[in-house]
Amino acid sequence: MTTEQISDAQLAGRPAAYWTGVAYEALISYIRARQAEKGYTQPQFWLLRNLSANDISPDGQGMTLTELRAAMASYIRAEDDLAAESEVLLERGWLARDAEERLLLTEEGEQARVDLARNAPAIRAALHEGIDDADYITTVKVLQQLIRNAGGTIA
Repeated sequence: MTTEQISDAQLAGRPAAYWTGVAYEALISYIRARQAEKGYTQPQFWLLRNLSANDISPDGQGMTLTELRAAMASYIRAEDDLAAESEVLLERGWLARDAEERLLLTEEGEQARVDLARNAPAIRAALHEGIDDADYITTVKVLQQLIRNAGGTIA
């Protein structure tokens, strides 16, 4: 990857959508590569999280693939195949399927979720290297204002 040296005026002239798009793709690619090195995918981790009563699931009672797709709509990528990803987790014994086709987190799956979550701090630390918290906070606040200016909402 080449690092282009451009002036502050040139930086300011590039659209925010350019920078956010480049950042999004680079960050997702990095995160997914680190997760793949550990033997899992980001969608698999999301499935575990969304099915865990100790994480995102409100009740831990399981969800169908349709319900999971809806729950993940704001962050799932077009290429993510939740059916295929869930099959891998079923084969590993991390998920089970009930008679109503709901996917349920097994005890082994809950332990896997906890274990896989331990990778997040190292990934975050690598991505935040050389960025102090104050600069990060300022960046997030600027992004939030851009979102509001564009008529979006902030969760």
